[in-house]
Amino acid sequence: MPEIALATRNIWKSYGALHVTSDVSLEIAERELHAVIGPNGAGKTTLLAQLGGELRPDRGTIEFGGRDITRIRAFARARLGIARTFQITTLCADFTAEDNVALALQARERHSFRFWRSARHEPALREPARALLARVGLEARAGIASRVLSHGEHRQLEIAVALALEPRVLLLDEPLAGAGVDESANLIALLGSLKGTMTIVLVEHDVDAVEALADRVSVLDGGRVIATGTFAQVRDDTGVQRAYLGGGDG
Repeated sequence: MPEIALATRNIWKSYGALHVTSDVSLEIAERELHAVIGPNGAGKTTLLAQLGGELRPDRGTIEFGGRDITRIRAFARARLGIARTFQITTLCADFTAEDNVALALQARERHSFRFWRSARHEPALREPARALLARVGLEARAGIASRVLSHGEHRQLEIAVALALEPRVLLLDEPLAGAGVDESANLIALLGSLKGTMTIVLVEHDVDAVEALADRVSVLDGGRVIATGTFAQVRDDTGVQRAYLGGGDG
């Protein structure tokens, strides 16, 4: 049996009478690419925010490598090895692609941001930044300002920034959202190249991407996990079919 990298134990998150995640228990194995899918309003992004530490469950626990991290904040989880990308870009728009990655490397090494001006020319940051850009297919765009990059290139750069933190677990929130056909193909190829090198939790609406990439899939509906298994298993699950045919609540 593979070791468990990340687990939730009966976690709940509510806003008044609205239960956004309800008694969610998941076990995600080391180096597994685990996709989370479901109709709009199913609670997928809220679940990811709880895994990343931006939100704390009202009840239940979250474990990382067997350690209870439920009360550990997002920045501390990042230091432990949990990195996240977001639906809305968090890049520095006027920095180049290389600057953005170098800044993440600087943060990982806990260098003082007061020295950022000189650090922009520091080989100890620049060389690994270029290597990470090459890893995500952006080596030719290293000197381009983030605001000039295409939507798909933004997504590639966000993944490079996350990789700069040397994560053991990578949380991806709809990386293909808004991407064109060619951009989606590039991103699927990139995620495929990362598969097996770390644990990846992928929230994604693109079912073709999920089928191509996921080792296992969990389906949320109304804040609850209604199925977990291979893509074929969840595709053929009658409860999953009802959830998708019936739609979500927004």
